[in-house]
Amino acid sequence: MLRRDVLKSLAALATAPTAALADAATPEPGLQQGTATPFTAELVRTRAQALAQTDYTPRPYVPESWRNLSYDQYRKIWFDGRNALWQGTEGPQRVDLLPPGLYFPQPVEINVVQDGQARPLLFDLGVFDSTDKFPEVEVDDTLGYSGLRLRAELQQPGIFQEYAVFQGASYFRGIGAGETYGLSARGLALNTAEPEGEEFPDFIAFWLETPKPGARSVVLHALLDSPSCTGAYRFKITHGETLTMAVEAEIFARQELLHVGIAPLTSMFLFDETMRERFSDFRPAVHDSDGLMIHNGAGEVIWRPLSNPKHLQISAFADDSPRGFGLMQRARAFSDFADLEALYHNRPALWVTPGEDWGPGSVTLVEIPADLEVYDNIVSYWRPAAPIPAGASHRMSYRLDWADDPAPRASMPLRVLNTAIGDRPEGGKVVIVDFEARADVPEDLTQLDIVLRSSSGEMSQGLVQRNPETGGPRLAFTFYPQEAELIEFRAQLRLEGAALTEVWLYRWTRA
Repeated sequence: MLRRDVLKSLAALATAPTAALADAATPEPGLQQGTATPFTAELVRTRAQALAQTDYTPRPYVPESWRNLSYDQYRKIWFDGRNALWQGTEGPQRVDLLPPGLYFPQPVEINVVQDGQARPLLFDLGVFDSTDKFPEVEVDDTLGYSGLRLRAELQQPGIFQEYAVFQGASYFRGIGAGETYGLSARGLALNTAEPEGEEFPDFIAFWLETPKPGARSVVLHALLDSPSCTGAYRFKITHGETLTMAVEAEIFARQELLHVGIAPLTSMFLFDETMRERFSDFRPAVHDSDGLMIHNGAGEVIWRPLSNPKHLQISAFADDSPRGFGLMQRARAFSDFADLEALYHNRPALWVTPGEDWGPGSVTLVEIPADLEVYDNIVSYWRPAAPIPAGASHRMSYRLDWADDPAPRASMPLRVLNTAIGDRPEGGKVVIVDFEARADVPEDLTQLDIVLRSSSGEMSQGLVQRNPETGGPRLAFTFYPQEAELIEFRAQLRLEGAALTEVWLYRWTRA
């Protein structure tokens, strides 16, 4: 089972009172640094390779008094931003460190690199602030920080706002300037949704390179460890309207890796207009992401609306050399959600672009039943067709773009804007698919060819009309499931034999 409670808690815990702070002189005690040792990027790879040749040994846990903190108690302690790394300097970044405890019972080694030397950041309770509701906790040599938060001048000079957090297993999150945290990424996924249970690798050490004055990028190295493998990662993180992370990684297999998830993304989808009958809620929709987009190796662009099924669903979109994929949030109006607190309309989408030919495999989508929005129940990743043998290594690179619409737009077909499904009084179910407006859509929509297929049941011929609000074409059809428990739909609008729209794929299941 996925750590969905941990993931959703991260979104709340990361928004500490230090999210936006003006620069100021660093007070004592400040961050304490240990003894310097030489550092190169190759050191992380060497350490990962050597670690893979030994038996897996879990890291020690912090004292029980920290592990037993309640959610409310954990929120009563936070990093004092005046103690941030590089605070009081002309450096373009600030780094906050995050406390251990609750969902984060094992410390992470965190180092700062400058001039080829790495110094560990030593745990110091004095860098945190807390309320009088925070209980007494034990302080000993097992303590360490649980992760880090990056801040920079995103929107206003002198105000350092957070834009990325690395905390918990190999999870990390990012946002473009002005956005609200939503979906997460991971270093690696192993055995997701397998009957024997998922394995969650951990980032056990970080090395943060000191950026030069004026730099918009920061480089973060990470060491990954897990019972099945180890890994060496390098992130070049560039903040802005779109947050970009260039990732280079090498995985070393302790044992044969049969089910590997590369560039895994994790999100939440509770309901939208396709399944209102299951949720009595004042909001029209609740989700961090509303669809999986794939640009496959053949050049086809696929849109698969997300679902919250009654039973676990796993979909594999076979491909060779994918051009990109991502979990997107296309609903962008406040009225799409009407939520003044969660601000789902402001959550980022996340697009993955491979850095080299990934070969044969599949973009995998896992949809887990959920009844509350606190659970992250959507996972997507690239699964290579070939396993990684024990003792072997696997190199990969890719780019992660976090923004409201980070997928490529040039020479792409019309996007799907919305999908809605409802019952017809006379029987059957009506489906509407809205596409965006664009200048190349003919005024006479009868010129469009409708490609519409289903795996079971019966359905009407499709009808295309113009949506007066969006200005784009709307495809509508009725289907009759008959005895089918599951139906796969495929639809596309074409013009003069060429694709005009994305390929819309949908899996209907009987409620």
